[in-house]
Amino acid sequence: MRQLVIGILLGLIFIGCGKKNNQKLNVEETKTPFVWEAANVYFLLTDRFNNGDVSNDINFNRSLETGKLRGFEGGDLKGIIQKIEEGYFTNLGINAIWMTPIVEQIHGGTDEGTGVTYGFHGYWTRDWTAIDPNFGTKADLKKLIQVAHKNNIRILLDAVINHTGPVTEKDPVWPSDWVRTDPKCEYNNYENTITCTLVKNLPDIKTESNEDVELPIQLVEKWKEEGRYEQEVRELDAFFKRTGYPKAPRFYIIKWLTDYITEFGIDGYRVDTVKHTEEYVWQEFKAECDYAFAAYKKNNPDKVLDDNKFYLVGEVYNYGINTGKYFDFGDKKVNYFDNAFQSLINFQFKWNAAQQDYETLFANYSKYLGNDLKGYGTLNYLSSHDDGQPFDAAREKPFETATKLLLALGTSQIYYGDESARSLIIEGTEGDATLRSFMNWNAITNDTQTKNIFKHWQKLGQFRANHPAIGAGVHQMISKEPYLFSRRFSKANYNDLVVIGLDLPKGEKVLDVSKVFKDDEILNDAYSGKTVIVKKGKVVFNTEYELVLLEKQ
Repeated sequence: MRQLVIGILLGLIFIGCGKKNNQKLNVEETKTPFVWEAANVYFLLTDRFNNGDVSNDINFNRSLETGKLRGFEGGDLKGIIQKIEEGYFTNLGINAIWMTPIVEQIHGGTDEGTGVTYGFHGYWTRDWTAIDPNFGTKADLKKLIQVAHKNNIRILLDAVINHTGPVTEKDPVWPSDWVRTDPKCEYNNYENTITCTLVKNLPDIKTESNEDVELPIQLVEKWKEEGRYEQEVRELDAFFKRTGYPKAPRFYIIKWLTDYITEFGIDGYRVDTVKHTEEYVWQEFKAECDYAFAAYKKNNPDKVLDDNKFYLVGEVYNYGINTGKYFDFGDKKVNYFDNAFQSLINFQFKWNAAQQDYETLFANYSKYLGNDLKGYGTLNYLSSHDDGQPFDAAREKPFETATKLLLALGTSQIYYGDESARSLIIEGTEGDATLRSFMNWNAITNDTQTKNIFKHWQKLGQFRANHPAIGAGVHQMISKEPYLFSRRFSKANYNDLVVIGLDLPKGEKVLDVSKVFKDDEILNDAYSGKTVIVKKGKVVFNTEYELVLLEKQ
């Protein structure tokens, strides 16, 4: 009898433990996965976002008076860390941050008729192996990535392989076996888009070369002065021994860029000026990025966020999603998705958003991504750091900007200040400087209209972050009047389904959701915070808003 009682008790304990384990598994199975194709990426100019350390605002005697918004303004890595820790990005629904390059920039300034310009934007590299002290230190970068990952935010750095920084009195030209200084690109065929300089005084890396080259003397002298020459050379020797690559210019730079993966655990790269470099360079870059990311995960199992691969998104200027996988140079078509990029920046989205209604926009993008680009992605934007024709430069349509960008299929790219209607028209600036003013934190805090705009971006951003169906799902219109549509997404054991209504009447809204939800299901409107029960295939909301974001409770 005693043995029987003990057996029953053990059985009950086993059943109880099994039930708990099953419950745990169910929770894990329904956890929202991070999907790059549906990510909400926040793009910021490191120097223009938030100044977390005023002690690093001036370095290398960069103290000349500059053209308006053409000098360093103080933004840095510590400033980004502050905003992550404050919950700014999480509250905005951001799950990835892309920063402009943080590597050491040229020390001098240029003057091409717009006043003195320093490399505040990060694209004028002097040393790929060092972080520019205006932005911070390697310790700052390490902490930023740790804090970001703790908050479920991925970090994209910006990779430049095409060119060095301009030549100045303080910044000598790199050796002739490393760079060309002419001719200037004409952009009317493949050859004169890649084997040339983008603009005057921007030396072009000879990425086509397979000839061994020595380290530039300026790097050798710099590293010796900093006491790290021997270590850098040892690492380079090990890299070339492992890979078997020639000691050609592009492979040095690839090694230097992938070091940020193995040392810090970054999650991806946005790659600059892709079409100005031979396409095989990006295949080589991807191979080394994948190798470095696998090594990082193996060496840091406690820091692995998920099973996503290293993310590469390319800037192929003027690429549009409607062309599928190919970019046309006129005399040659190139597929940059071919064993290289997971996604390309979509320069077409702003025009689609301006010219198409919601349904046309959403249905077309669902078709593009479900067919020609199936298995790949697109990065949509409505404003950026170098597009002089943004969707809404005067910030007259900030609500529409958010709605179209954040509810469109594809990865969304919020440009810093989109969410706060930071003006893109700054009096007294020349060229792209007008797009690059400092973040308007004061308006977010003190201006009532800005607060309302900001709240709209937050609600849509959080809804998008919670539902990968929005960016990576299948779009289906439910009704035209009122305008109602669904998005569905499945991955492994995870299923996501939402219904969204736009341009609805204020006040009472009677919505037929019978094609998607069953009677007696409880739905939450993430925009108003109200819940309803489906009755006879319909839900009734009474809110002051013209949109609903419906999810199962």
